[in-house]
Amino acid sequence: MTTSNPYIWQYLPLVLQIVVALGVAGGMVAASYFLGKHKRSRTKLSPYECGMDPVGDARGRFSVKFYMVAMLFILFDVEAVFVLPWAVIYRRLPAITGQRFFGLFYVWKKGILNWSNDKADL
Repeated sequence: MTTSNPYIWQYLPLVLQIVVALGVAGGMVAASYFLGKHKRSRTKLSPYECGMDPVGDARGRFSVKFYMVAMLFILFDVEAVFVLPWAVIYRRLPAITGQRFFGLFYVWKKGILNWSNDKADL
């Protein structure tokens, strides 16, 4: 049994949800603007960073160590996402793979940890 409604009407719930979300967000911003206290002072208008007075230009250069720490954080953060499924089934790996140490030596046998041979990104 088919309905005679056009296909575009199936998007009505999505459009209504977007309209309600925008209305709630706009209402909160408007309520905050009208109900909140607005006292402008030199202290409130000054930038705040770690409790210290800002000194110098915001466009200053950062050390390479800063970027290395950031990249390592991203690397290990993403790595944790991929290691979690292995951790969940770690005890069942021998039954799944048929090898006792598959989970420990798989990456090593593939040569993934041998970074000295990988010169592609230099």
